[in-house]
Formats: sequence, C-alpha cells, structure tokens
Amino acid sequence: MRTVVPAQPTGPLPDAWRACVGTGRMNLALRSDYRDSLTRVQQEIGFRHIRGHGVLSDDMGVLRTDEIDGRTHSRYAFSYVDQVHDFFLSVGIKPFLELGFMPSQLASGDQTVFWWKGNVTPPRDHGEWVALVQAFLRHQIERYGIDEVRQWPIEVWNEPNLTVFWKDADQPAYFRLYEETARAIKDVDASLQVGGPAICGGSDDEWWAPFTDFVTSRDVPIDFVSRHAYASGPVQRIPFGVYQTQMPPQDLLEQFDAPRRYLQGTPLAGLPVHITEFNTSYRPDNPIHDTAYNAAFLAPVLAGGGDMAASFSYWTFCDVFEEANVPTSFFHGGFGMLTHRQVAKPTYHLYAFMARMGRDVLARGEDHLVCSDPDGRVTVLAWQPVGGTDGADAAEHRVELSLPVRGDAAFVLRERVNEHDGNAFAAWREMGRPMSPTARELDLLHACARPSVEHDVARTAGGRVELDLTLARHEVTFVELTPVTPTHHEGLDDRRLLGADDDRLVARHERGRA
Repeated sequence: MRTVVPAQPTGPLPDAWRACVGTGRMNLALRSDYRDSLTRVQQEIGFRHIRGHGVLSDDMGVLRTDEIDGRTHSRYAFSYVDQVHDFFLSVGIKPFLELGFMPSQLASGDQTVFWWKGNVTPPRDHGEWVALVQAFLRHQIERYGIDEVRQWPIEVWNEPNLTVFWKDADQPAYFRLYEETARAIKDVDASLQVGGPAICGGSDDEWWAPFTDFVTSRDVPIDFVSRHAYASGPVQRIPFGVYQTQMPPQDLLEQFDAPRRYLQGTPLAGLPVHITEFNTSYRPDNPIHDTAYNAAFLAPVLAGGGDMAASFSYWTFCDVFEEANVPTSFFHGGFGMLTHRQVAKPTYHLYAFMARMGRDVLARGEDHLVCSDPDGRVTVLAWQPVGGTDGADAAEHRVELSLPVRGDAAFVLRERVNEHDGNAFAAWREMGRPMSPTARELDLLHACARPSVEHDVARTAGGRVELDLTLARHEVTFVELTPVTPTHHEGLDDRRLLGADDDRLVARHERGRA
C-alpha cells in the first residue's frame, strides 16, 4: 500500500542522534589515525559532543608524583588533556566529560578494567579526588572560557552497577562519589552541568529509585540523568571474537525510554536523558558491527530515538579502540563506524545519510523517514526492517511513497547500502579476509565502501511524485528530490551532438519530446 506523505511538516527533525558520539579512551586522540577519522566524521556527519573513558586515567598524566629524598611531590599536568581538547574543538566537537577512571595515586585498590588498565576503585581520600576534579575543571575554564565549558556535560563515572567498572558495584560508595563530585563541580561554577549514574541495562529496578531518593533527600546537584543501551544477548566466544543473539530494534528504544519511565512522578522527572553509550553489541570484537545488517537494525533507532532521549551516543565513531587489546585483524568486529584508515562501514553511511536529511519531518513509518527543507528539497531515508535474531528477514523489501514536490519535475538522487553495495566488509570477505590489507587492497576497500548511486528525473502530477523503492537485503537507502528549474540554452540541442539529427545521445528523460 502506497503511503501518502503530507505536504505540511509535523515539526523539526530531532537531532538527538548527532548530539554525541562515543570514542575510545582519551589517550587515543593523540594518534594520527584517530584524528584523521574524527576529522572525516565531523566533515560528513558533524556531531556536537564526544564522550569516552579515561580522561583522568594514568595514561593521560593528569596527576604526577615525584619522590625525592623520601618526600613525595605532586603536580597536576594537563599537557595531554590540552592536546586532546584543543583537537576536539578544532574539528567542531565539544567534550562530554566522563570523570574517570581513578588515578592510581588516588586509588583505594588495584582493581582495573581493560587492556589499558583503568583503575575502578573509589578514591582513598575523597578530598584528594575533589581537589583533582576542581583543578581539572578550573584549568578547562582558564583555557577555553567559562561560556564554553558550561556547554560540556559532566558525567560521574561509567557503569557503576557493574563490578568490572566499579569495585563490588558498591552502590553506597558510588552515591558518595557522585555527591562529592557534584558538589565539587558546582563549587567551581554553579552553571556547570553534572549528572549520572551512567548505568547499563539490567539494573534499572535496583538503581533508579535509590539514586533518586539519595540525591533528592540530600539535595545533591543533578542536571541530567544518563544510561547505556545495548541489544545483544549472552557471549558466544570464538578466538579473538564473539557472537551474540540480537533483540529487536524496539528493545533499544525501550531502553532509551527507561529513565523516563522509572523517574516518572519523582523529583527527577523531566530532566534531560542522555544515552551516553548504545549499539547492537556491547563487545568490541563482535562482527555484527561491520555489517549492513547493523545499519538496517539501527535505522529506526536513529529515526525515532529523539522521542525518548536528549542524546544517544553511538559507541564508537572509529575502530581506533583498545579495550580488549590491540585488534588482530583489519575487520574485527570493532564498535567503530570507520575502520582503521577510515574505511566506512555501512553504519557510517546511515549516519551520513541522516546528516543530509531535511530540516522538517513530513512522515515517519516502520521503514521510512521523510523530511523536507524550506527550499522544496525532499529527502527520504528508507530501510529494510529487521527484527533481531528471532525476527523475520526478507530478501528484499518494497517502500512505495507519494511525495509532495514543487514544480513540474524533480531531480532524483538515490544512494544505496546493502549486503553488496557500499559494503567494504563484504568486499573484504571476497578478498579472502586479509588481516593486514596492502595499500592496493586498502584502496579497493575504500572504493567498495562508497554507496551505489542512481539518478533520474521524475515528473510531478498534481504536485506529487510517486516513488517506488525496491530495497535489497539489509538495505538502507537515501533519496533526495530537488525541484528542477529548467534553464534555456540558446541553440543547444542534444540531437546534434554527433553533428546530425540523431537521438542516440539525447538524455533518456527527454527522448520522444519535441
């Protein structure tokens, strides 16, 4: 059945999908491959904030100590932080600060997480932690100005509901850390934004009510709440990787909405909700991330997630990422939209398509999003619906739309990403899965990563264009319709291109016209 798209917008397209993006630990932002990747992302997509772990971890060198004659000397050092934040701002992206992990000099224990050993224990002395946080923020303000830093949300820690990220998942200990940190931040400047608890799924019942009771009963500052969301099941291990079952995309949207549901009727109801991590799988070695299926799965999430959250941050923008050690293969199931060396995955193209959508929403359905701009441009994002491991999965899918278009004709541009087109992962498999591609193989992967392109002209009838799309397996497609304004060129006649009256080089849409 053809969907008749109304001519009047329902409102602006929410941009929560581009409000933030995730990254590997901050130290990686000193690497050229990382910087090249983020530069491309900002040029073609343009996120507003970036969030990652480890801004206070040992490899950033923020807290330095020196032993001389039995006496310990301490100094705050911001050289690496300055280089990272200077670079972020130079490419038009602002930090979304996650305060963590614990510098080893301040830690109460030696428990760490990840290959790069981020310390996940509480501070041995909260006063020392507070002093570090305040010195860190005051340095940011001195360097970038208070008006800038007020635009950087500050999240206290990462997934304290998990024992791997917070020693014993000790809830009272996290609440104390949150209170001490939030008050310290507000003492620096009352307008700085602070929030948490940055929990992942599975602990909503155990965390939201106690956290709400704690911050409200003690009048602890909180400007936003945060949560993480992933759609994958138990890990099935293979050498240097994993497989997992996948829940339907709707499950991710329900997770986005969890803070609102749990906080309804509480003093925290109405606070902005930031989903500071999300993806299909929570593992950095699950090949699902490299597939066209991943893009089709996430298309309805990007189209609809703005109804549930102020931001939802894709984890992560590139494969320069080392939580589970250095990757052993070029494609390895990394979280990134881009591989090393900036080869675009299908999910990257989904985001790039979203970045080109029109300003206002005309229609949104289970397999499409239609937008428009004031100048008459109409854009369509369409996808083959997928339903997770247990969902139906068709070889192709039809989307039939009746679109409002100004004028007599429209130039139609279509770009496609599916199991074959715009799919470097598919090409890599056809190449024999080279672990370390040669320069020539890398050039081929870049070429195969480009979406396929089709173009045509469509005549309007009654101010409408009938658009019939056949989507291949796991396809995400972008269509742009631009009203055509014909320009008269004196004496120009394509029938004379061969020096005689000949139709062979006449544009297809003009053949048969006088």
